[in-house]
Amino acid sequence: MEEGDGYSSPTKVGRVANPTSIFYGTFTRIMPVVAILLLLTSASLHALWNLLLKRSQEKYIAMGWQVLISGVFAFILLLFTGLPPRSMWLFALISMGLEAVYFILLSNAYSDHDFSLVYPIARGTAPAFLMLWSVLFLKEQVSPGGVLGVILIVCGMAIIGATSLLQNRGSRLHLKGVAVALSVALIISLYTLIDGTAVKNGPPLPYALTMFMFVPVLTTFYNIRRFGWSPFLAAWKGPRIPLILAAALGVVAYLLALIAYSFAPLSYSGAIREVSVVIGAVLGWIFLEEPMGGTRVLGSTVIFVGILVIALFA
Repeated sequence: MEEGDGYSSPTKVGRVANPTSIFYGTFTRIMPVVAILLLLTSASLHALWNLLLKRSQEKYIAMGWQVLISGVFAFILLLFTGLPPRSMWLFALISMGLEAVYFILLSNAYSDHDFSLVYPIARGTAPAFLMLWSVLFLKEQVSPGGVLGVILIVCGMAIIGATSLLQNRGSRLHLKGVAVALSVALIISLYTLIDGTAVKNGPPLPYALTMFMFVPVLTTFYNIRRFGWSPFLAAWKGPRIPLILAAALGVVAYLLALIAYSFAPLSYSGAIREVSVVIGAVLGWIFLEEPMGGTRVLGSTVIFVGILVIALFA
């Protein structure tokens, strides 16, 4: 890949006719308003997806069904869009493996630890990792304002996550949750790097659908081997609408993020999407009766300031 203005030039690949094809191949060093709006919408949908997961009684089973239904949706849509260019297949394969690990780690974290603790740390630490990978591997050029914005977002996440740790006086259980959340953050940064690189060189829609179609192959095998068929069948006999709704939210949320990644700086895009940390904390407070408090309000404010700094000065 050739370097230009801190970005990799897109390789010539066959374009698939779809609405997102107008974005990829058109890169910018600043954060366009359209990209910011796409990322904020994606963050809101992602937070709703996680809320539906947390409200499920069996988190592993619920996530398994959500991923499986997402794969069905993706398969149907791929009949109309076609597969992505072959140049994207290796990216998709690596990303699928990472996302399968992500789903397994996340379901474990949410089953054992406070939602508002795990969510901010898992999502909020990822931008720091992602900025490092973007500079090292994509040769992105980050401005002082952009670095400051990312630092503010990570600090806001730390403030929100620290609330539960302080309330529980650093208990062993919650420290274990932090370790799991940091592992989730690392996985998020890696698959975001892979996906961001891919969609800067090809159409986001068929790429995203291909990943969603094959990820269930790995996650379903893991869940069935661990829990057997009976719990899955029992969950399907229960309320199905939340499972289907969560699956749709997950597909649309990540597709919107990929569209933004295709034409905006990846290091900043990944950070802005983490406003889902704030939305997740608020949803946990409203619907799950988790404590909010002044500290979490402060952390949320810092995150919003970080996003504003990126939008204005990155």
